[in-house]
Amino acid sequence: MSERNPYNPGEAEGEMKQRTLVAFVLMALVLVAVPTIFKSVMPQPPVKVAKKADAASLPSPAAPPISPASSGAPVGAPATAWNVAAHGEELFAVDTAVYHIVFSNRGAVVKSWTLKKYLNAAGKPLELVNEKAAEINDRSGTKIWYPFSFYFRNNAPPVKLDETALFVGTQSSDGLSVTFDFAQNGVTAQKRFEFQPESYLTAITSTVTSNGVPAPHQLEWRGGFGDYSVQSASGMQHEIRYDASNSKLQNDNAKAAKDGPVERDGTFSFVGLEDAYFAAVVLPEGNGTTNTTIFNDSVPTASDQSDQPFIGDAVGGKGTNQFELFVGPKDLELLKKVNPKLEQIVDFGYMWFLAKPLFLALRFLDHAYVRNYGWSIVVATIFINFCLFPLRMFNMKSMKKMQALQPKIQAINEKYKGLGMRDPKMAQKNEETMALYKENGANPMAGCLPMLIQMPFLIAFYKVLAVSIEMRGANWMWVTDLSQPEHLPIKVLPVVMIITSFLMQRMTPTTGMDPSQQRMMMFMPLVMGFFFYNQSSGLVLYWLTGNLMGIAQQYFFNKTMAPPPAPASAFPTKTPARKPGRK
Repeated sequence: MSERNPYNPGEAEGEMKQRTLVAFVLMALVLVAVPTIFKSVMPQPPVKVAKKADAASLPSPAAPPISPASSGAPVGAPATAWNVAAHGEELFAVDTAVYHIVFSNRGAVVKSWTLKKYLNAAGKPLELVNEKAAEINDRSGTKIWYPFSFYFRNNAPPVKLDETALFVGTQSSDGLSVTFDFAQNGVTAQKRFEFQPESYLTAITSTVTSNGVPAPHQLEWRGGFGDYSVQSASGMQHEIRYDASNSKLQNDNAKAAKDGPVERDGTFSFVGLEDAYFAAVVLPEGNGTTNTTIFNDSVPTASDQSDQPFIGDAVGGKGTNQFELFVGPKDLELLKKVNPKLEQIVDFGYMWFLAKPLFLALRFLDHAYVRNYGWSIVVATIFINFCLFPLRMFNMKSMKKMQALQPKIQAINEKYKGLGMRDPKMAQKNEETMALYKENGANPMAGCLPMLIQMPFLIAFYKVLAVSIEMRGANWMWVTDLSQPEHLPIKVLPVVMIITSFLMQRMTPTTGMDPSQQRMMMFMPLVMGFFFYNQSSGLVLYWLTGNLMGIAQQYFFNKTMAPPPAPASAFPTKTPARKPGRK
């Protein structure tokens, strides 16, 4: 073998080229072979599927999308070759001073919406979502999903956006806003919820497109809304809307949609759901038309396992819906602060001119003096009875006169005894009776006057107790909730009311009723007791206080009022004949 001549430049250059070529080949083999070897040896990272966490502690971060977010395609834009979806279900919790809300990315819905400052019958924060209604099919076969699911009247996108769609959820650093994105096969959808730290007002935006074309849709709340533990909960719930075109509050119950979904479209200041004391209403932006759809959902609740017809509602109608949502108590002062339009939610009925001042008076008494709504009712009732005392005195005097006329009235009844109602002589009987009343200044209708006076106030109190959130949970002595009947095996207030009604009836002078009418009137306290037995405790307290005031006034009248003068005769009496022999 000949040695390489180090002084030969050509030989050295050729050898260098060979070594460089070998080095490049070896480097290429390393770059190709090493990743392949390590890929087969190293374990793949598991796909993370969020577990269903407890609703009280849910800080969940957003799940990674199936297609990387780095694709740069914005949600809401046409999508053909890219998808945005999560790998599994995740829950997101939003906590404010007034709410605890749990969202699910499965359909981008609300699974729980509780009011922290208001309690249910079990003493826990009030849950507004009917959890029993979720995943139940309605009569058309459509699944009743959680609140804020999408609803399409027609031309639904080819991709389902219900519980089968796993949205990618993103929660802000302060925890007060949640955004859900989804895209598949040209269909894109987004929902965004923005909350405030101490407000009952929420901003909501929803967008759906199909191949770049906006898809009109609505957001629905199905299966009822509000407090499901009260008596006849389904009957207390309505769909409400304030028609701005005629300044009128309208409402429907579940029966309106008994034959299928009912559409109610118009220019509304607000539209949504309510029960006796709470509301969830949308305030649309602008003055355009808002589409609403009413549903009749026969579903159970946590308090009643039997199916009951609960109201459902869907609101929206555009490809992109933007509105504010109020979910909270029907408190007049709160509603005014949130939005002046919302004051119309508290409906005092056709006797609002009496009911609303009465409510304001009760609230004033509670805040300024007695610090208890039960005693406020008592004080207000006493004041009302004092104001009506002159009228009651007139009634008592008239009834005294009627009592003094009893012998004369009985004489007239004897004179026309045995006549039928169609007998022509009955007209003569009535004429003589009315002439007797007129001559003596008596009023036969005086006995009905106290009842007629009390009825408007009774209706006003009933309405105040039915719509005023302040009365919900207000206690008085042994009564735990003035807006509800007593929670006792035997309700005390109605029983005492019946006893006082009998006592007042015994103290009241009897008028010229025939025996059958008197026997019928004796049953009136029992009839009133039956009517009041299952009414709200506050209403029974009002009537009972009125009875006690009536007894005191009647006792005062009976002790101080002189007997009426002898009645004048309604018909001439015969002059007695002189005895013979007398001048």
